[in-house]
Amino acid sequence: MRKKIILSVVIVVTFFIGVLTTYTVINLWPNDKEDNNVEKVVNEYKIEETASFEAIDKVYDAVIVVQTYNKGRKISSGTGFVYKKENDKGYIITNYHVISGADKVEVLLTNGDVVNAEVLGSDVLGDIAVLSIPANKVIKVASIATTDNTRIGSTVFAIGAPMGSEYSGTTTKGTISAKERVVTFGLTDDGTEDVMMKVIQTDAAINPGNSGGPLINLAGEVIGVTSLKLVQEEIEGIGFAIPIADAMKDLNNLEQGKEIDRPVLGVKLLNLNEIYALFISDITVDSNIKEGVVIEEVSEDSAAFEANLQKGDVIFQIGKVKVKNKAELRYELYKYNIGDNVKIKYYRGNIENEVEVTLKNS
Repeated sequence: MRKKIILSVVIVVTFFIGVLTTYTVINLWPNDKEDNNVEKVVNEYKIEETASFEAIDKVYDAVIVVQTYNKGRKISSGTGFVYKKENDKGYIITNYHVISGADKVEVLLTNGDVVNAEVLGSDVLGDIAVLSIPANKVIKVASIATTDNTRIGSTVFAIGAPMGSEYSGTTTKGTISAKERVVTFGLTDDGTEDVMMKVIQTDAAINPGNSGGPLINLAGEVIGVTSLKLVQEEIEGIGFAIPIADAMKDLNNLEQGKEIDRPVLGVKLLNLNEIYALFISDITVDSNIKEGVVIEEVSEDSAAFEANLQKGDVIFQIGKVKVKNKAELRYELYKYNIGDNVKIKYYRGNIENEVEVTLKNS
């Protein structure tokens, strides 16, 4: 009897040892599926990293630091990039606000060379300027995107010189957070926002000094010109770039030093919320009018003068688009060409009117 009990215990123990051994072997044995998944993730990571390196390399040496001076004193610095080399010149694009007020401009190349640059042309409304340097100083020309096939969430890189030349070549990574984001800014220091612009929003880090630098995609193509960012304590990672197609549409004229001809109405405008200015100008707006732009003054022989628009009229629609302020009116107006006929709707007193205006350049 005792032998039978011992035998039974041995059988049970042996069984459990076998089960435990089998479980251990199964769990420790290499899992081909898991290994394949790990290998796939690693390979995808390596591919993405390689694509990033290649994209940055395609543009990096085309990026330059722009340093501006007035009467021998350095007044600002920003970024730019070479977009073309032709004959004896290399052509650089940057922001207008980077070179504004300068009587001398230098560029710092990635090889350490400092070269005097000539400002060929600039456009305050587009916030674009074109510089030139000798062609033999150009290290690389940036690749420019020819189509706008970027999508929200696409990976992008911003290359520039935040805080000046000490941090030149700084590269930050992010995504396209939004496309055709509307921003407004003022042309003067009076606090009013005169101009509206559609831009690319990105969370790639953009800091003072990045202005004028390239925003590039994973193909190493420039898709935008970094221009500005929102700066508030509670905001993190909201920067903007001018779409490259918008930035380049007038470059031929700027390269030749020509002014950008845009249509004008020939009026001085006020927003409805500029109460004090309206009072000083002795203009009273009907209290039922909530949106539009008030004409403060009409220039003689202008498009507005010929269309019989008058002081105190409130423009609320141009073409088929309603406008709420000066920035929106200018944005819509600049979609037209000089000589175009456009219908404008406005209030005179509390009466709605419509007139066709032939646009002029002065």
